[in-house]
Amino acid sequence: MNTSTYTVTGMTCGHCVMSVTEEVSEVPGVTGVDVDLDSGRMTVSSDAPVDDQLVRAAVTEAGYQVADA
Repeated sequence: MNTSTYTVTGMTCGHCVMSVTEEVSEVPGVTGVDVDLDSGRMTVSSDAPVDDQLVRAAVTEAGYQVADA
């Protein structure tokens, strides 16, 4: 199993978390998404490596941004 961690900015409530989770869950290969509202930390699980740009695009589609490290 592979995991990738991102920091999502702009989330303020549980609805925000649900929106991000739903969009990222639709990325091909993603098997799980865990989003922590307080820290903005999002952990994406998959059986094989997932295209980072697709994950970032899904977060943008939900209306939020991934902070660059």
